[in-house]
Parts: sequence; structure tokens; C-alpha cells
Amino acid sequence: MSESKFEPLPSSYLFNSLLDKDTIILAANPRISLVMRGIMKAAKDADAPLIVELARSESDLEGGYSGMTPAEFSKRCKKTANEVGLDVWSLHADHIGIKKGTPDDIESTRQLVSGQIDAGYTSFAIDASHLFNFQGGNLREELSQNIDATTEIAHHIQDKMSGRKYGLEVEVGEIGREDENGRVLTKPEEAVTFIKALNENGVYPHVLAIANGSAHGNTYDTNGNLIQQVSVDIEQTIAVADALKENGFSVRIAQHGITGTPRELIYEHFPHGDILKGNVATFFQNIVWEVFRIYEPELFSDIRKWTIENFRSKAPEKSDNEIFGKFSKYAVRQFFDRIDAVGENTRRAIDAKVYAETLMFLGAFKAEGTAQQVRDYIKSL
Repeated sequence: MSESKFEPLPSSYLFNSLLDKDTIILAANPRISLVMRGIMKAAKDADAPLIVELARSESDLEGGYSGMTPAEFSKRCKKTANEVGLDVWSLHADHIGIKKGTPDDIESTRQLVSGQIDAGYTSFAIDASHLFNFQGGNLREELSQNIDATTEIAHHIQDKMSGRKYGLEVEVGEIGREDENGRVLTKPEEAVTFIKALNENGVYPHVLAIANGSAHGNTYDTNGNLIQQVSVDIEQTIAVADALKENGFSVRIAQHGITGTPRELIYEHFPHGDILKGNVATFFQNIVWEVFRIYEPELFSDIRKWTIENFRSKAPEKSDNEIFGKFSKYAVRQFFDRIDAVGENTRRAIDAKVYAETLMFLGAFKAEGTAQQVRDYIKSL
């Protein structure tokens, strides 16, 4: 018997029960695990479903830049869920990136996914969006490498899960990619072609990540000042969602890159329901650094110094603030033990601020009370 009463649910239960409801499910990224308790406590108190996730780059079989392997991340998530009593949550493998599509790339991805499944993950995001054939004669040909790689890993998940339920996210249109005209956006016909091809291959995703103007992480102006992320193209997002619905697909949008998006914009203008999953990642990391400035000044200074010294060459024209904001995530593994050993006052400050900010996101997502709909759905199965 499991030691934890509050095991992660298949995210398919969350997606199916809240399909086309006026809500967005929060997908929170605790790459610094100190934020985990505040996030989960807020979801519990708001009675909102929660997805917790780390990307391949953050948590691979060697620990990624978070310093947590899938097994360690799963253990910490389950322990915290049990401590706070969170019953409606899923454990998600975000951005299972496939960037080359070579046999070695596919095989290493299979090994990672197998490790995630063995660790108890209940949700998976296959990201082969980098694979795009610019010489393709039509959309299907342009997307063929993405389709093939996504299909291969999706079939591996199906086989490895052995009939168990799980949730699936896929991606078309590389998020944050730019050309001479600015950020490249996913077209409705591109999304429809992609999902149709996957369905023909026996792959049925629940949510689709698209390029709709957002970008991962912190956003800065030309002077290196942190600014709000307001570039999400709402009309394009709705157009993609409408095209999917018109073609009979029960697939909705996974919105990435909203760390700096104002909550009032999300509440008032995001198409809740068309966007079914909303990712918040670097936002929580920023809270930790903010608290460390006051409660762990020596540790914060060491992290900042290490980041700037090691990544100055990658962006020599950028300010120290921007270099720290964009690259400090790589310091998490480097300072893992010291971060894990911070004092109780630091932990309380992080808990309190993360808790309050998570409640704000859940409010903007119109997610309060929707966990009961998931419970009701599970009872009906």
C-alpha cells in the first residue's frame, strides 16, 4: 500500500471534467521545491485542481537544472500533498523535449518517460515543436517530423502505462520562436492538421500547447527592466480553439509563458475554457529570490554572483539584472543543498507569499471550487 493517501490523479480526469467550463487549471512549476507547500495549500483551501510539473531540462534522469530526478520530484510532491491534504492534483512531465528526432534522441526520450512513469507521473507533455520541415510542400509535410516523433513517444507512454489512465499534452508551434516579423504564431489550420494526424495514428491528446505570442520566463525591456508579459494574442488563441471544436476535437489550449501576465488581464480577457491549462513557472522562482534577498542575503548574493559570472558571456550586452533573471534558474542545482537547508523563518516567508500569490492566480483562473467537479466526474466513472 502507498504511504501517501493523496496520490496524483490522471490529468485526463481534470481535463475531461472541466472541458469547456469557464475555468483554467493551474499548472504550477516548483523547480525550487520550497514553493511546493504554499502552492498546494492554496489549491487545497480554494478547492481548486492543481497540476504540478517540471520540464525535461529541469528534471531528467540525472536531475536536470532543478537538481531533482523524476523520482525525487515525485516523492516531494506526494509528501507535501499528504501534509496539506490535497486530493485533486496531477503530476505532470512538462516539455518532454525532442529537438533532433534522431533514433538516439527518441531512445533517450523513451528512457526518460519510462523513469517518469516508474516515479508515478500521471500526465505527460510531448514537445517536438522544434521539428519543423521548412521545405515541406504542405502543412502535413511541414509537421511530419513533429507528428512522427510525438506519435512514437505517445505510443511508448500507452504501452508503458499498461491500460492506466493519464493525461496527454502535445505542442505545435515553437513557443517564443521569432522571425523577421516577430513571434511566430500557430495558425488554426496548423493545429487542426496536427491533431487530425495524431488521431489517425491512435494518439488522442487532451490539451495542445501553441505559439500565441507568449514567451517562457521573465520579460525585459531594452533597458533591462523587468516588464509585464502582455503579448499573448487572445484572438489567435480563440481562433485556434474554435477550429479545434469545429472539427470535433475535444482538445483545448495549454497556455505557456504567463509568468509576467497581469492577473487582471487573465481574469478579464483570457478565454477560460478555451484555455484549459495555464502554466506558471518562473513566477514562483522569483518569489524565492525576493525572500532570499531579505532572509538569506549571503546565499542570495552567492547565487547572483555565480549566475552573472557563468552567463555573462551568453548575453554580454545585457544588464546584470536581466542576466540574473534569465539564467538564475541554472543556479538551483548548483546551490541545491544550501537552498534546501534555509531557516524556518525563510520557509514561513516563502510559504506565506507563495500561498497568497497562488490564490491570486486561482482567482484569475476562476478555479475556486472546481475540484468538486473533478470528484463528481470520478464518481460517475
